Amino acid sequence: MNYRHAYHAGNFADVVKHAVLARIIEYLKRKDKPFRVIDTHAGTGLYDLSSEEAQKTGEWRGGVGRLMDAELPKEARKLLAPYLDAVRVLNPDDSLRLYPGSPTLVRQLLRSRDRLTAVELHPADASLLKARFAGDFQVRVIELDGWLALGAQLPPKEKRGLVLIDPPFEEPGEFDRIVERLRKAHRRWPGGIYAVWYPIKEIGAVKGFHDALREAGIPRITDFSILIRSPSSEPTLDGCGMLVVNPPFPLADEMRTVMPALARCLGERGSGSWHVEEIAGEAVPSNDG
Repeated sequence: MNYRHAYHAGNFADVVKHAVLARIIEYLKRKDKPFRVIDTHAGTGLYDLSSEEAQKTGEWRGGVGRLMDAELPKEARKLLAPYLDAVRVLNPDDSLRLYPGSPTLVRQLLRSRDRLTAVELHPADASLLKARFAGDFQVRVIELDGWLALGAQLPPKEKRGLVLIDPPFEEPGEFDRIVERLRKAHRRWPGGIYAVWYPIKEIGAVKGFHDALREAGIPRITDFSILIRSPSSEPTLDGCGMLVVNPPFPLADEMRTVMPALARCLGERGSGSWHVEEIAGEAVPSNDG
């Protein structure tokens, strides 16, 4: 519980995460039926980029700060518009001072019939989150371990929606924990979309993570990743990925348009790289019985 996202808000990893998140929500809105988003590690919901924490690292300058001023290809700009517009709504004077955490971004994209469940364990952050959404009947804030929420909140009554899993990775064994909890969650709600953010610090650890997912028996998994520099010899945040279970059918093609633009914009000296990979395909029908 030592991790505080205020130091990292708006960095390149947030940009990648929120670009994918916004596209999934836009897809869910194509149908009239309501849906629910469950954010398991929600944070405070809104971040001041002029704060002492954000200024101390300055990470946002290489992330959303760079993206907002970038010249993007037309199609990539169109696909990123819901995300970038949500940032601009918070900064109407064309400055860049506030950045939406995932729950705020989700809330701005929801229709009146959709719902958000935001889960946060850190008491101070949960308190800020509750205050931020006080009186908002479309949002429910729960102070709870996000991993426990995967059992308690699934399946949602809407039977449609997305689970965003964005753990802080401050404890060892987080990749193994994700595989275990994701397997259990998928068993409870096999039709849901699951989006899992993860850091790329050691290529070997990421490869092991992907291999474990292939063996987990969860069908339809696609991975979207970006490196902002070549992999380092020492563990450092060289990139990040978003792993999506039950990805919407247009998502891979959309990301093949968006991610080259993000890699050029966010990569060090414009030399970032990107990857879209199918980790698991459709379920193989059983021959039993």
